[in-house]
Formats: sequence, structure tokens, C-alpha cells
Amino acid sequence: MKKLFQSILLFFSLLLLNTPVQALDGISQLKTFTKTVQSARGEFLQQQIANQLGADNKPKILRQFSGQFNFVRPSKFTWITIKPYEQKLISDGKQLIMWDKDLNQVTYRPAGKALATTPIAILFGTNQLDEFFELMNKGENNGISWVELIPKAAKKGLDDLAFNKIGIGMKDNLPVAMELRDALDNTILLTFSQVKTNLPISNDEFNFSVPPNAEIVKLK
Repeated sequence: MKKLFQSILLFFSLLLLNTPVQALDGISQLKTFTKTVQSARGEFLQQQIANQLGADNKPKILRQFSGQFNFVRPSKFTWITIKPYEQKLISDGKQLIMWDKDLNQVTYRPAGKALATTPIAILFGTNQLDEFFELMNKGENNGISWVELIPKAAKKGLDDLAFNKIGIGMKDNLPVAMELRDALDNTILLTFSQVKTNLPISNDEFNFSVPPNAEIVKLK
């Protein structure tokens, strides 16, 4: 009897070892990311894609930006464009600050509503995505699991969200891409790289000193 039990145990052990592990779907990966990653830094590439294919039947890139980001949940982040020109978007938890170096202009908005209408804050902000969005798995493409986020129109604060379709591409429980579309079917594609998670990040990185002679604009 003991040998029979051992044989059965060995059989099921081998069966489990040879059973492929089912990867988490996009929604599960996104929720894991928002719950377990409290801080991160990395690099981004932002591309504005034409809503019609080019002459070679390939997507046409109208504009392209690249830079760096970091965040500490629930409401602090920096989004720094380096090329082709320098621009900073900073949330210190109370204010959303945008600095345009070429214009030497600093714009302030209260963080509350501003964050709710900033797609980047979907990844870097609160982990309560279900409160503001309906989440739908959209399948896998090239090893990336896509999730579509549909704004809940009844939620106050999403009234002026510029994008009516938001897609997030997940791989290994990290966001690797984000697709944003507006009502005119214009598309912005973000890709993320060199992402390092749960790092110690100083609050000083979310402070901003107004440059000399900068124009200051305060929005409500």
C-alpha cells in the first residue's frame, strides 16, 4: 500500500511539472502592478500616430518624444521630456506642475481633478482602478497582454478626460505600453523601458523651483 501511495504521488508530481503555468491575464497583471509596486523609475517613448496609414501601408509617426519618469504612490510622480525639447510634468501630491523650458512658463493645477484626467496617473496613482474604469481583457499580441480601460462616465472628475479609449499592455506584471485614443481617432502610443520597481525615491525629486523670470499660470 505504501509503495502504491508513493507511485501515485510521483505520478501527480510529474504531471504538475509537465503542466504549463498559465500566465496571468492583462487585468490580473495590471492589478498586481498597482497593488505591489509602490514606486518605480524608468524611461518612456511617446509617439503620436496618424489615423491613416502612410504610403507604405505602415503607421505614420507624426511626432515623437522621449524622456524619463518616476513615481511614488499614491500621487507623486515626475514625467520629464528630454527630446526633442525639455518639458517637465510634476505632481507633488497637492499640485500638478508643468514647466515648458522653451516658453519658460510654469502652469499649476490642483492635483485632485488634474490627476483624475491625466492618463499617466492611471499607472502611477491610486490602485482603485475599478472605481473609475471598466476593465476589459483584450487578448495577447506579441507576448503582451492588453487591457482596455473604459471611463465610467458617471464618475465626477472624468468629464474632461481627453481620451475615450485607453489601452495598457502588460508583460511580466509590468506595463510595457499604453495606447490612448481620442474622439477623432488620434492615437498616442507610449512604450516603457528600463523600469525599476520599489526603489527608495526622495521627496525632493517632486519639488520644483520656479526658474528666474518664468511666467506663472495658475488654473483652477
